[in-house]
Amino acid sequence: MKVLVLGAGVVGTTCAWYLAKAGHEVTVVDRQPGPALETSFANAGGVCPSFAGPWAAPGMPLKVARWLFAAHAPLMLRPRMDPHQWRWLVAFVGNCTAERFACNKTRMQRIAHYSKACLVALRAETGIAYDEGTGGVLQVFRTQDEIDGGARAASILQSFGIAHRIVDADEVRQIEPALASSTVSIAGGLHLPSDETGDCHLFTSRLTELLRQRGVSFQFDARIERLVVDGGRLDHVVTDRGLLRADITVVALGSEAPLLLRPVGLHLPIYPVKGYAVTLPIDDDDMAPRSSVMDEHSKVMITRLGNRIRAAGVAEVAGYDRTATPQQCKAVETVVRDLFPAASAGGDVQNWAGLRPMTPDGPPYLGRTPIDNLILNLGQGSNGWTQACGCGQIIADIVSGKPPEIDMEGLTYPRR
Repeated sequence: MKVLVLGAGVVGTTCAWYLAKAGHEVTVVDRQPGPALETSFANAGGVCPSFAGPWAAPGMPLKVARWLFAAHAPLMLRPRMDPHQWRWLVAFVGNCTAERFACNKTRMQRIAHYSKACLVALRAETGIAYDEGTGGVLQVFRTQDEIDGGARAASILQSFGIAHRIVDADEVRQIEPALASSTVSIAGGLHLPSDETGDCHLFTSRLTELLRQRGVSFQFDARIERLVVDGGRLDHVVTDRGLLRADITVVALGSEAPLLLRPVGLHLPIYPVKGYAVTLPIDDDDMAPRSSVMDEHSKVMITRLGNRIRAAGVAEVAGYDRTATPQQCKAVETVVRDLFPAASAGGDVQNWAGLRPMTPDGPPYLGRTPIDNLILNLGQGSNGWTQACGCGQIIADIVSGKPPEIDMEGLTYPRR
């Protein structure tokens, strides 16, 4: 079949990989001049199924209320005169119950662990290199309250059968020796040895090269303007470079997708949540992290990507503004300086901001829609890099008329 994939981020490009592998004729369209230049460009670098879970959790509304007037906070709400933002917030709060959290966590764990297995298989098949690391993730705690929270998280991990280990401060420094130079106190940690790291942009760029070798067509610098539906089917896609037709169209446009889908009657509760990242050169190898550290206090993740350090964090609910606000980037950089003060002398620090396509409950939307030949691969939120391969394989199976390898309960549109 001829398949059109809208979006060349990590989600759309990996989807194209599995579609092409299944024998379909694939074209990928994106408004940017190359792959993975928006949300996939500078994320934290973690492939972390162990962390996969909804942000909507018991106690979260109270935390957000406390953070409203903070200059720097892990999650910041910037209210706007936007009814879509308020509907999303109401739905988010509605999912902050223990029952909804447990349900949504189970759904996200299902797709995340499946996806990691798909990534490992893809890597073995292709030999693709993307500054990947398999050293796990270390969550560090600064206070006793954070340790207590880690113990509660460990009990959830135990229920899912996820490898983990609560460690004391000395063990934290054994796992990540450079933390011995930290200027902030470390009380303990949670080690997740099965999680991985890697440069999402580099992975997507190199996968694009492999796809071109396999005959997949990429149309970059093509702005998607609207969908034209006739008789319950998508007739064509209008771009600023002309009309595109296919047997099946997959929408993998992240935060932009709701804007394209509303005019054809598909109303998805996906809203952009801005994250910030900084990338620093490593000047002293011994003083840099070996793998990835998640600072529970600031909710900033710090990852080694080859000879660079990537740190990312902050969740800002502020509409479609992509500005990399200097003070927020500086706050993320400060966490790196606190935990690994001698790793980077400063040099060329690169600031970035991107929009995570968040659903209020957490899981993505995958599969068919009421429009017969239009398929969704959307709403992975902060888990796009973690979930991309699994979501791509699922979409390829659906297009090919095969049942997906995992239970799709709670992952489809509309939610059931």
